[in-house]
Amino acid sequence: MTERYDCHYCKESLFGKKYVLREENPYCVKCYESLYSNTCEECKKPIGCNSRDLSYKDRHWHEECFHCFQCKRSLVDKPFCTKDDQLLCTECYSNEYSSKCHECKKTIMPGSRKMEHKGNSWHETCFTCKRCQQPIGTKSFIPKDNNNYCVPCYEKQFAMQCVHCKKPITTGGVTYHDQPWHKDCFLCTGCKQQLSGQRFTSRDDFAYCLNCFCNLYAKKCASCTSPISGTHTSSSTSTPLGKPRENQLFSSVIQCHGIQQKIKGSFMFIWYRVAEICTGFRE
Repeated sequence: MTERYDCHYCKESLFGKKYVLREENPYCVKCYESLYSNTCEECKKPIGCNSRDLSYKDRHWHEECFHCFQCKRSLVDKPFCTKDDQLLCTECYSNEYSSKCHECKKTIMPGSRKMEHKGNSWHETCFTCKRCQQPIGTKSFIPKDNNNYCVPCYEKQFAMQCVHCKKPITTGGVTYHDQPWHKDCFLCTGCKQQLSGQRFTSRDDFAYCLNCFCNLYAKKCASCTSPISGTHTSSSTSTPLGKPRENQLFSSVIQCHGIQQKIKGSFMFIWYRVAEICTGFRE
């Protein structure tokens, strides 16, 4: 006696009929389609065993139902895009939703690389330096007057040149005598320390820190031989008889560097032809 071979679900004999195996169990076509076939997103009908089941993100279509939502052209074996759960061919998607290149005004196709800056988009090959016309890509660039420049071209065309080293100043420059300097190049003529952000003075157009200037050019105390320095205001004074003298009255604090002692009050510095002595007079 021949062994029976029945549908696992309806138990009808499968001899001489088409059937489908699922988990090693046979099903007649009718039972399989009612139990396991996917429903087409387009026509809402089951996708039968004799049809090609096309799927995308857990959604399924008949082969003939898998087409562009707008132009209705088949998307089988073609690139496509989605918008609001609708299938679109790349051409329809580009016309409706893709960005336009700021340079050539053509559509930037989906899947192609695009560059974006301040709300504008470019094809990668259209995003170029205004000066050298080379693609900028992912390199650093500087925008100026609605144009973009790679850093080397910007420095050559627009950056100020340091008066000392003749190289472009891109950040952190200083101005002295209406000329630009790098901070690292603006140094004391004497000790070569940076002067940026510090008090300094000059002699014969050369910049000096205060210490170097005092050591090199300030008048020396005849008693202690140290430089005489101080912040002061000067005024001419007269003798009781009204005859002018070659004295200067200093109303602020003066320091004699030799004794390292500040003397407060009014001071009289008497200028002699041969030597100078810092002498304090208390009122």
